[in-house]
Amino acid sequence: MIKSVLMSAVLMTAAMFTAQGQPSPPAQTSVTIGGKALSIKYSAPSVKGRKMFGDGGRISNDPTYPVWRAGANSATAFHTDADLDIKGLHVPAGNYTIFVQVTPEPWQLIINKQTGQWGLSYKKDQDLGRVAMDVTKPSSPIETLKITLSETGAKAGTLQIEFENYVASVPFKVQ
Repeated sequence: MIKSVLMSAVLMTAAMFTAQGQPSPPAQTSVTIGGKALSIKYSAPSVKGRKMFGDGGRISNDPTYPVWRAGANSATAFHTDADLDIKGLHVPAGNYTIFVQVTPEPWQLIINKQTGQWGLSYKKDQDLGRVAMDVTKPSSPIETLKITLSETGAKAGTLQIEFENYVASVPFKVQ
């Protein structure tokens, strides 16, 4: 009887946590261009009525600010099976971490060689390079972070980050 009561309590607690969901659930995007796969894995925070960017914004409290981990929790992981040209930055096939410098505008996409770290562990000396992003305002605020990889041509694509009052994108070419 005691085992049944304890098991019921454990199952009810687990169901409550599952129903509530994770604060920043895992998300991913991928695309295949020219037969080569690219993917990004990140945690997707939501605005939840908070200011995210700018002075006093949630992200400005991070110890890496103005560099943002482009998500929550672990650093945002980027994999490419192909060598890429991202606005003149040569990115060899492999695994990387993506960060974004959010001030001053325009934002800069940062491709970092360190992988597997927590998102608040950023080492500038591990940067492969940085490129300016095209930043626009969405027609309405974006509640949950969304990162997208999309094909725009036979050997071309776009990486796009949408969150709060920003849409930032950068084109790339598969080599």
